[in-house]
This record gives sequence, structure tokens and C-alpha cells, in this order.
Amino acid sequence: MDWDQLELNPKVIAAIKKAKLKSIKEVLHFSGPDLQRLTKLSSIDVQHLLKTVSLALRNNCVLTALHIYQHKEEFPAQHKKLGFGCPVFNRLLQGGLPLVGITELVGQSSAGKTQIGLQLSLCVQYPYEYGGLESGAIYICTEDVFPDKRLQQLIALQHQLRTDVPQDVIKKIKFGNSIFIEHAADIDALFECVTKRAPILLSRGMVRLIIIDSIAALFRCEFGIQHSITKAKYLQTLGAKLHQLSSGFQSPVLCINQVTDTVDERGLAGTNLDVLARVSPALGITWSNQLLMRLMVSRLARELSRDTHAAATGTVVRTLSVIFAPHLPQSCCHYTVSAEGVKGAE
Repeated sequence: MDWDQLELNPKVIAAIKKAKLKSIKEVLHFSGPDLQRLTKLSSIDVQHLLKTVSLALRNNCVLTALHIYQHKEEFPAQHKKLGFGCPVFNRLLQGGLPLVGITELVGQSSAGKTQIGLQLSLCVQYPYEYGGLESGAIYICTEDVFPDKRLQQLIALQHQLRTDVPQDVIKKIKFGNSIFIEHAADIDALFECVTKRAPILLSRGMVRLIIIDSIAALFRCEFGIQHSITKAKYLQTLGAKLHQLSSGFQSPVLCINQVTDTVDERGLAGTNLDVLARVSPALGITWSNQLLMRLMVSRLARELSRDTHAAATGTVVRTLSVIFAPHLPQSCCHYTVSAEGVKGAE
């Protein structure tokens, strides 16, 4: 490090060299009092030294979120998303899942949560120009056995679902070879996977997506009401580790969650609003604070879907709703689940 390039008093530079401090980072490893003892400088000189080397290390001016948004072409990584393989979903979510942060997909049983998770584990393998990340996925099951037969069906019918992708591109992708399946029977096994095996796959570039299906199952089994503090600590630790992996490797994390019944009956009976009012995501506020985005899926009541084409053909209509996200308004869209995958309803 050439200390003479910094705007420092020659006396300060001489003291730094005498103390054998060779780099800016080495200076920042010490506290103010430690630097005073090491360099024999006054407290005012040490504070000026710390401020100067901090500015030199940062090197760039502070950027606002508005600036990054307005200059998308200068910050491609901040605007890149993982697509859902569905134009309707991608429009609703302005491109898909953000690469950094935890997205929760919550809903009642049979609402289609696992179907969306499986579809994303295939979408991540597509080239960047088709909404993918050209990598694989880690799929962690905590409840049921991984639905391999359904996955094989989705793989076989990718050419019908992804009509936006040339057939020769689809044929070249070995979908089944890039999904790494883990079964976590308890919380210790889940933490073992997240803290040890997942980082290895991410660091090697073999995966760019983590899916946990479901996040609530293990915590509901192992913690009772009397263990709420311990449960909260485990959730905070897990959330922090998932955030570290997501931000460190620019890889989205999708956590599928269950719902709990509530006594709130303010919704309109027999409507989808009634469904949303009577259930709430499991794990409470501690887990909610770990999330970047929460999506909720639900099955439409028959009265709402009676006149739709899907209802006429016997297909169940479902709803995907944005509950909260820093970059999206609260909104929703309808979708169906068919043999080839999840499709949004225009």
C-alpha cells in the first residue's frame, strides 16, 4: 500500500510505517485505542486516520435505491430474477423471484405449493435469456417423500409448457441431473444440510436455488408453546444462514410454509377473501421478519369459478397473491395446475 497517496499528515504516515502496518484492511482491524498504542499518535490523528482509510477502502459514493432502479442497465445483478416459466406469474412478480432474499410460499393443503416448487426447480436450469440461472436446485423435503413421479412427468412435458423456448434448447438440458434432493427428518438434519452441504454445492456453481418444503413441519413437531423462545432463536439462526447463502451466491431461497386457522370471520362467506381471512401463515412474527417476500396460494371457491372455462372443464382454479414485498403492490392472479405444470389464467 502506498500511504503517500492518501491525504494524511506526513507525521501520521511515518508512524504507520514505523508500526509496520502494510494495508488499509490491517489498519481497520484495530480499534482506536489499539492504534494509539501501536503508532504513538494522538486520538485526533487516529480518528482522522480511520476516517481516511475507510473512505479509501469504500472508494465509491453511496447509491440510493432509486438510482439503482432508474439505471437498470448499470446494475444487471440487482434486477435479475428467476422466472416461473409462466408469463402471468412473471408479470405479477415483475420478472419472478429476486435473487437475494427469502421468499415464502404459504397456503393450505392441495393449493399447489409443491407444484410451484417443482416447476421452479426446472426453471432455474434454463439459460438466462429464458428466465433461468443455468444451474440446479437443492430441494429439501421435511414432510413427505419427494414426488419423483410428478417431477418426471413435468420433465417429459417441458416442451408443452415452455413453448417460449426452442425445442433443441430443452432437449440439451438434463433436468433430472441438477436437482439435489435432501430429506430432513428433524431440525438438526435441516441445519446440517443448510450449513454444510448446501454451501458446497453453491460454491461449486452446481445450484442457484434452495427450496425447503416445508419450513413449518419440523418446528411444529419439535417445539411446543412452552418452548417459544427456543423456537424463535432457531428460526432466527436459520433465517440468518439462509440470507447469508442467498446474498453470498446470488441465489433465491423459496420456503414453503403451512397455515394455521384463526377465528377471524370478517371475510365474505364463500369467497376467496374468506379463505385469506380465516388462515394465517405458521411460525408467527419471528419467521415473518426473516422474509423478503410472502406469497399466498389458495383454491378458489366454486361460486367464484363457476363461470370460468377451467371450472367447465373440471380444472380447479387457484389464486396466487402477493401479501407483502418491498418492490410489489398487493395483487393476485389465477392459475391452474395441469399435467405439464403450473399455468397462469389470463
